[in-house]
Amino acid sequence: MKNSFRTTVLQPLSLLLFLSNSSLALTIENSSQAVDIAGKQRMFTQKMLKEYSMIGMNNNFGNSVKNLENLIISFDKHLELLHGYTKNRDIQKSITKAKDLWIPIKQRLKHPPKKEYVVDLQKDLEKLLEASDNTTKLFEKESGDNREEIINIAGRQRMLSQKMASLYMLKVWGIKDQEFKKKMNETMALFKSSLVKLKVSKLNNEKTTVLLNKVEKSFLFFEIMNRSTLRFIPTLIYKKSNDILENMEAVTKSYVLEKNNR
Repeated sequence: MKNSFRTTVLQPLSLLLFLSNSSLALTIENSSQAVDIAGKQRMFTQKMLKEYSMIGMNNNFGNSVKNLENLIISFDKHLELLHGYTKNRDIQKSITKAKDLWIPIKQRLKHPPKKEYVVDLQKDLEKLLEASDNTTKLFEKESGDNREEIINIAGRQRMLSQKMASLYMLKVWGIKDQEFKKKMNETMALFKSSLVKLKVSKLNNEKTTVLLNKVEKSFLFFEIMNRSTLRFIPTLIYKKSNDILENMEAVTKSYVLEKNNR
């Protein structure tokens, strides 16, 4: 019984702590941190959709209501941090575009989830994801350091883990999407090819090598799920995507430290 409690409760609590701390006492001191934080905004867009879907399905696993509240707060804080850090006009314009897209999304997320609204919400969050990705790439380009690319790729894995989960959550919720299979295949293909690049990065150390191997094992579950005709339970998808998220967050942070210490 104790092991069951640790698996089903403590793991989501660790993610809750991660989300709660993601915007507390946070500063941006260099380009690597800017790429990391801008990249995390991409992940937030997809995790918000995942939590929204869990709430809509009345699934209380992982405390999705509190998670969504923290995600909204964190997204706002990160926008402020990024805008305050950069003096680059192109990046400022990109952040402003993200802000404009974010305002109506935030209002919708604060209302009780409704199935009839989630398709439009997904499309709007996809636009916000694209805007956030553009900001990340601009920070990477501005640095002029090709090592920022691997930090960007590692950070993007966080988002892809949540996108795989959110797509599947919508399917379980009963949302009809003719392009579901295409979107899932594209997301998984990008995750897999990116993982190959990360595993041979010169920024790896013993810790990140172990973490990437764990990520690879967790990803196998999504590959099996995508090939199966069975319908997997949402809590299992939720947990596996959070496993990847936590490990990729640790890898990304390690890359930032390795890059700045060399």
